[in-house]
Amino acid sequence: MTGTDLALASCALAVHDVDAALGFYRDVLGFEVGEDVGPDGGRRIHVRPPAQPDVRILLAAPDTDPGVPSDDRHAIGELLAKGLLSRLVFTTGDCDATFRHIEATGAEVMQEPIDQPDGARDCAFLDPSGNILRFTQPTRALPPPGPRRARSATDDETS
Repeated sequence: MTGTDLALASCALAVHDVDAALGFYRDVLGFEVGEDVGPDGGRRIHVRPPAQPDVRILLAAPDTDPGVPSDDRHAIGELLAKGLLSRLVFTTGDCDATFRHIEATGAEVMQEPIDQPDGARDCAFLDPSGNILRFTQPTRALPPPGPRRARSATDDETS
């Protein structure tokens, strides 16, 4: 097996307050809301970026997993509060416009747009729980989001 047939299906972000996180990801970033499971056993919500509807991001508080001991939940909460637990990186066609939009909502700015040594331009924010979100405008065109097919021998012959 090779990595060429692998595609991200979902990821999880620990959040202090699921409703505050939902407001940010839905109302500020424009993500679509999928499953909303709660409140018995802890509320968990999946959101999806509209450009990648097959990718789900789970928003859940650290106490939603009954297998995590209370001491560990406390430690996770402390790491989350310091912004040391999770980060996501998104691509955008216009870093400056994305920055202005998110900043106008009152989101906490971590880094204003800057040019990186590789030529990309990026900025960063913190979500309501302190997760780092980076928004990068690549210097070259990226393949469209979604699963990629594996290259075949005929691809190499036609290149």
